[in-house]
Amino acid sequence: MKKLFTILGCIALFAFSTTNVKAQNYKTGLGLGIDFGDGATLVGPSIRHHFSRNAALQGEVLFGGSATFLQAFLQYNSAIPGAKGLDWFVGGGPSVGLGNGNSAFYLVPMAGLDYKFDGAPLALALDWRPRIYIGDNNSGSLPGRFGLGFRYTF
Repeated sequence: MKKLFTILGCIALFAFSTTNVKAQNYKTGLGLGIDFGDGATLVGPSIRHHFSRNAALQGEVLFGGSATFLQAFLQYNSAIPGAKGLDWFVGGGPSVGLGNGNSAFYLVPMAGLDYKFDGAPLALALDWRPRIYIGDNNSGSLPGRFGLGFRYTF
């Protein structure tokens, strides 16, 4: 667990220290986020905002499985050479599940692709986001989770 926090901390420092001034595919995207795979499917509003070419923050409020999940992810992203509009990203952050009088805290690392359609204000993202349960045991960890995002960009 300590290694995971160290890795995520290094990614965050690298993302915020970047000085690359090339324009990103879009500044802000607002739309629908879907978190699916092991466990319940979660759906709700999602926002992704680029602070620089290589740093973005994504937030989601998702509903499903009799619970509400609040999630925030810091992401490092970069263009894929020769694939206009396509970026890869890595990152992660916390996820808090609230429901049935209980709460659960997860750490969610992620890796994925983000595509901005040329000539249209639309972006599509797909990522792998395993959930690591932070608590007394690891019985709540879910390795087979994925995210899908449909966003209007501006």
